[in-house]
Amino acid sequence: MNPAPLPSDFYQAGVYTPQESVGFLMRRVLSSILQQADAELAVHDLTYVQWLPLYKLMVCSDTTSAGLSRDLGIDPAAVTRALDRLEAKGMLRRERSTTDRRVVHLVLTDEGRAIAAKVPQALASVLNAHLSGFSHDESRLLIDMLRRMLHNGEALRGAAPT
Repeated sequence: MNPAPLPSDFYQAGVYTPQESVGFLMRRVLSSILQQADAELAVHDLTYVQWLPLYKLMVCSDTTSAGLSRDLGIDPAAVTRALDRLEAKGMLRRERSTTDRRVVHLVLTDEGRAIAAKVPQALASVLNAHLSGFSHDESRLLIDMLRRMLHNGEALRGAAPT
């Protein structure tokens, strides 16, 4: 197991403000991205909670509700509600496994696949708008730094408590 990275001393309790917090700013950026993506995909009558699993099903075709919930980090009940709505809209269907009757697979319909295929363009448009004024190198650097933060967080979760 890799040891946890040494913590940074960038933040200090006496001078901490949310406006300068990486976490606060990332949450605000994510909220803005999701609001804009929802606006872009509203023409297809989809919300974030619906287009995210729809797109995930297109990319990873054979999955279950439990697997989708785990992969997306979304509460199982919320995933079930979203899937119910997508099924009612004719974008997916549930098929019971032929080998294990307890397992229900999620399958996109042709309409669901067609709409899921539009998600990347909508997201690219929204993300590019949020990266306005950034050079290609700055955008790449931001992605690399976010990946490093994710790696640090994963290492912290794997580290034994002190």
